[in-house]
Amino acid sequence: MRTSILTIAIALAAVLIATDAGAQTESNYGAKAYFGPHLGIQKAQDSDDPNYLVGGTLRLRLMSVLGAEGTFSYRQQKFGDEAVTVRSWPLTVTGLLYPLPIIYGGLGAGWYHTTYDYSDSWNDLGFGDETDQQFGWHLAAGAELPLGQSARLAGDVRYVFFDQEFKDLPHVFTDDDVDADFYSVTLALLFQL
Repeated sequence: MRTSILTIAIALAAVLIATDAGAQTESNYGAKAYFGPHLGIQKAQDSDDPNYLVGGTLRLRLMSVLGAEGTFSYRQQKFGDEAVTVRSWPLTVTGLLYPLPIIYGGLGAGWYHTTYDYSDSWNDLGFGDETDQQFGWHLAAGAELPLGQSARLAGDVRYVFFDQEFKDLPHVFTDDDVDADFYSVTLALLFQL
C-alpha cells in the first residue's frame, strides 16, 4: 500500500513538472546553445570499483524535440586488482530526441584516447605502458530542467559499448574475458551562450 502511494505521488509529480515545462513559451526550447561542466560516476562491467568522471558539455537545442551534444571528459578505471589503470579522454557526440520538453533520449559515438598504465610489478616483468585511440558508441536517457531563462540542469544515464584491448596478464585476465563496457550517471550545469 505504501509503495503504491509513493509510486502514484512520483508519477503525479512527474506529470506536473512535464506539464509546467510544456506550458512555458517555445522561446525557452527554441534553437539555443548551452555550455557548462559535468560531473559523474562511472563503472565498467569488470573494473575494480566505480570512479568519477569530469568534463565539459556543449548542448545545442535545435528545436523543441531535437538536440545535439558534444562532450569531452576525463575518466579512470582500475582492472585486475589494480594490475592496470586505464585513463581515458573521450570526445563524444550525441543526437538527442525530446519526447517531452524536459525528458530526452540519445544515441551517440565517441573517440577515446586511452592510456593503459600497468602497475610497477607488471612493468618489471616487461609489460610496458601504452596509449591508443578507440571508438565506442552509447545510449543515453535523461532530464533537462530549466533554471530560469539562461541555464539548464541536465542529468542522464549512459551505457557505453566499448571494446578495450588488454594485454594478456598471466593469472589476472586475458583479453577475451574483460568486459570494459560501462555505464555512467552524470549531472551537467549548462549556461546559455
